[in-house]
Amino acid sequence: MHSEGISVSVSDGTPHTEAISGAAPPAVAPRGRGPVVAALMMGMALAALDGTIVSTAVPQIVGDLGGFAVFSWLFSGYLLAVTVTLPVYGKLSDTFGRKPVLVVGVIVFLAGSVLCAFAWNMAALIAFRIVQGLGGGALQGTVQTIAADLYPLKERPKIQAKLSTVWATSAVAGPALGGLLASYADWRWIFLINVPVGAVALYLVARYFIEPAREARATRPRVDWAGALCVFATGALLLTALVQGGVAWPWLSAPSLALLAGSAACAALTVFVERRAAEPVIPGWVWRRRTIAAVNLALGGLGLLMVAPTVFLPTYAQTVLGLNPTAAGFVLSVMTLSWPVSAALSSRVYNRVGFRNSAITGIALAALILAAFPLLPFPGHAWQPALLMLLLGGALGLFQLPLIVGVQSTVGWAERGTTTASVLFCRQVGQSVGAALFGAIANATLAARLAHAPMPGLPGDLDSVSRALHHPASLTADAADYLRRAVASAVDHVYIGAAIAAVLSLLVLVFLAPRRFPVLTEAPKD
Repeated sequence: MHSEGISVSVSDGTPHTEAISGAAPPAVAPRGRGPVVAALMMGMALAALDGTIVSTAVPQIVGDLGGFAVFSWLFSGYLLAVTVTLPVYGKLSDTFGRKPVLVVGVIVFLAGSVLCAFAWNMAALIAFRIVQGLGGGALQGTVQTIAADLYPLKERPKIQAKLSTVWATSAVAGPALGGLLASYADWRWIFLINVPVGAVALYLVARYFIEPAREARATRPRVDWAGALCVFATGALLLTALVQGGVAWPWLSAPSLALLAGSAACAALTVFVERRAAEPVIPGWVWRRRTIAAVNLALGGLGLLMVAPTVFLPTYAQTVLGLNPTAAGFVLSVMTLSWPVSAALSSRVYNRVGFRNSAITGIALAALILAAFPLLPFPGHAWQPALLMLLLGGALGLFQLPLIVGVQSTVGWAERGTTTASVLFCRQVGQSVGAALFGAIANATLAARLAHAPMPGLPGDLDSVSRALHHPASLTADAADYLRRAVASAVDHVYIGAAIAAVLSLLVLVFLAPRRFPVLTEAPKD
């Protein structure tokens, strides 16, 4: 029997070899890499299009099914299901292989899509969106893991750039496609369109993706279902509190406090269960290893700061700049155009200065760009925030990709799924925390400004202000100008908060991340 050799090196140092007997295969050996890459891109497109394509059809969905008061759960329920299942699917892919997890994920996602298309009321649609999310968690985590398995370190930016391009294209095409289907066909087609795409991806995976045989284990692998349930409960309670707090009920109300307390109790139970599990869903080494812990925290900060442009910039563009929804979407979409270009070129940077220094450069530039947003003139021109978003996309491409490629390169095949899932999980949780935190900041700023308004009868929260400015017949010119300035001030404060989140990520990389990532590469077999 040949032993597997694992070469341990730093990103810019000299490798040395450590023989590890019985190690899992370090890379996937598919029969024809091209069809597998196409399947991965299709799978990523299913997950990436999901949110953007549904958002533009909300008016038609609500008009048909009703349920305006709870329609936000179309997005929150899906996000919750994706987030809380990421660690579970990551562990399952390390235990049983990538292929079965990806196949099951695509099937569950497509089943949820078909059920959504035949939903008879809003409650049913929300429930079926959660089913979609259960499949979406497998798609997001496993696609990223397989991408790392397919390509050696030097070639990995190529596949990551392709996946980033899928996200960028989806951000631009999703709203347009959703609007066309909702307007000229029926909103149910935004879910049915997933079926042919997913079916082709499923065929390509089944036909061309062949994982190498792994060495037989002495004991049968055991799934930590108790740990999975604890992780699911912890995430579900926490995300529900973050999503609904300040919206469905006040932050200091009994429901919020009960959900947060329940989440803390489940988190403590999760730690207790995972410490005693033979094969825990979230192993302790995820947080004991400096590199993985630093990347998790840094990308959690990325999720936090991304709320500013993705959630609040469209509101700013429409209410302050007076743009229509299409033009407002363009102001945001320029960021998704520069991001994959920067990501594709980032290897030229990190191959020279290392993963850590490349990411430090990117997040430092992002912090400066975010901090510059409040300096824009009022009301300003559309090209000014668009230019900042173009620069922000370039900075974040230089920040995120080196961290993902770097952290995936520090672990072997048997740990890569868990590592990738932990990174994505932290980014998703950061996004949920950011939505709650920055929403509270924006509404607090508006409340303070409106409390000192020189005219009575003005609306009191961000949604009400936006609606009033879209239908300004009841507003005087002075009142409309005051509301626009209030919204601009609120969004400025959100961007300051996003800049602080970027600085926190920067500090994590400077003080926690190792100067050189301990990269693992395959050594020739004996």
